[in-house]
Amino acid sequence: MKFVNVLNYTVFSDFLEKINLENDQCKVINTISPNSYGIATKDTVFKKSLMTSDYLVLDGVYFALASILLKGENIKKNQGPEVFEHFINRFKHQKGKVFFLGSTQNTLELIEKRIKSEYPNIEVSSYSPPFKTEFSKEDNELMVEKINTFKPNILFIGMTCPKQEKWAIEHRNQINSGLAICIGNVFDWFAGTQKSIKPIWFKLRLGWLIRIFLRPEIFKRNIGNQMIFFKDLFLLKLKLKKL
Repeated sequence: MKFVNVLNYTVFSDFLEKINLENDQCKVINTISPNSYGIATKDTVFKKSLMTSDYLVLDGVYFALASILLKGENIKKNQGPEVFEHFINRFKHQKGKVFFLGSTQNTLELIEKRIKSEYPNIEVSSYSPPFKTEFSKEDNELMVEKINTFKPNILFIGMTCPKQEKWAIEHRNQINSGLAICIGNVFDWFAGTQKSIKPIWFKLRLGWLIRIFLRPEIFKRNIGNQMIFFKDLFLLKLKLKKL
């Protein structure tokens, strides 16, 4: 498998087909973007979670820009919606079990309904955890129990960044699943509770631009973290900063 090290993060840059579903211990797929880079500069637990992910995949185009400018090497694009689509489609011709952790009960019910309609080979279950800044010990134990009772091949986690990434890394050794994949907003896109971005825009690497038009509040919320990324990239390129 090919990985590219950029800005001290080891990013997966290969075909998703090379990632196994069956593993002795649960493997975690997280994503890296300018926004998550910025958050990680202020959250050491989140930073460690990204760095210790089994597969850290590209989310958005600009982290690849850092690799191109600093190393002259591109990173293969495996963004959240594409990652979800790839792994859910692995069960088109074989039976499998998937579990969705996060979001609201209404969104999860819509997801389950669509899965049962479009993917007859998939057995699906889900759980909506309480909306809290931090989960209690009892909350975490209940989530792990529900996942392990179902024994999914894939656990999809959608609890927003950075909560989902930290939760996945903290509990991966307790989870009875081949893969745990943090995909955040994909829950709402798949459920239809938010307008999805057409695949063509991701292929053109313009998904970020369409998302600004669809949800400008997210752009406003994330711009500060993204500027940290661009500032560091600018200083590193000019050799005015060292990692």
